[in-house]
Amino acid sequence: MVRGRRPDRASLSRRGLLKGAGATAFGLGSIAALDLPFFDVPGAQQDPAKCKATDISARDKRLVISNWPGYIDPKKKPTSTFAVFQDDTGISVDYTDDVNDNSEFYAKVKNQLGTCEPVGRDIMVLTDWMAARMISLGWVQPLDRSAVPNLQANLIKPLQGKQWDPKLQFHAPWQSGLTGIAYNASKTGEIKSFTELLENPDLKGRVTLLSEMRDTMAFMLKVVGADPSDFTEDQWANAIDRLRKAVSSGQIRSFTGNNYTQDLAAGNILACEAWSGDVIQLQFDNPDIKFIAPEEGLALWSDNMLVPNGAQHTANAEKWIDYYYDPEVAAKLAAWVNYICPVAGAQQAMEKVDPSLVDNKLIFPDEETLSVTFDFMPLDDRQQIQYEGEWSDVSGG
Repeated sequence: MVRGRRPDRASLSRRGLLKGAGATAFGLGSIAALDLPFFDVPGAQQDPAKCKATDISARDKRLVISNWPGYIDPKKKPTSTFAVFQDDTGISVDYTDDVNDNSEFYAKVKNQLGTCEPVGRDIMVLTDWMAARMISLGWVQPLDRSAVPNLQANLIKPLQGKQWDPKLQFHAPWQSGLTGIAYNASKTGEIKSFTELLENPDLKGRVTLLSEMRDTMAFMLKVVGADPSDFTEDQWANAIDRLRKAVSSGQIRSFTGNNYTQDLAAGNILACEAWSGDVIQLQFDNPDIKFIAPEEGLALWSDNMLVPNGAQHTANAEKWIDYYYDPEVAAKLAAWVNYICPVAGAQQAMEKVDPSLVDNKLIFPDEETLSVTFDFMPLDDRQQIQYEGEWSDVSGG
């Protein structure tokens, strides 16, 4: 099989669709602070046991899914994972790629979920921090462990034991990714750390950082010696001050979504904070683009399948989840989307799907790579509002 950028695939990665033109998660500048209070939802806490709809899966072979764009192999292809699932199960899947931003999607469904009303979906796919938010509010149904044995057996160890769902009761990672550093080796020497991005005078004005707060601030916390998964108010203040200094000095060119990819390939920027899946796509056309684990480590994130309260096809949803945790199915999906596969055994299965990807560490990271990964601490409403506001002041100003 010849590798190359597929002309019929969306050019933007899933993570790239989180943001546009360098905007922050909630808009630019002070607009962010105005939008943030939707996280403060008094009275919205629910009990999943009391918000459970009657499951009609046995007589209604349907499934409704909301996912991110460009995040599944071609659905119309007869041999695709999507088509095979429908053929094997007899379940008709209404698959919509209407998740373009975690916060935007939250705003779309919060009124219904906050009042124990159905949202017309059986699965929604959201990033770790938003998954944690919805689970904490009681808006997500628990999975029947006996119905998803592949998930229980095959989820890779680095994604197990999340603070917000340690027993894997409510979520199943769809795909995962790494956040680290990318640089153009034809334009600069090796870049080894975020400290270097912030301080190296040879890079001044030709560095970009990501516009998603958790991505960038996790590394700023690392730079000031804090643990992103468990930090204090003072450590946060030190980290945001460290970033503010780099911005004020002109070291940072901009905060971007995945539009950094074009600038990196063209040589307009020399180095940047980057998502692993984007870099794989860039390397198809430009092998000089490198992705490295900086000295501070790598951020590991996932987009997760969740069954919302009021879902009417829970059993069908669990069949979908279990199906995608079969290693052979997972390998086929990973060969298309090029993000980290969360399924143990898929690397071996990739031998038959695309041998050129078996040793790709951005799809199947080795133990050494995974040993330096970290995630971001779950935030309460007060922290969410405060931190996003301070982040916006620095990144959008």
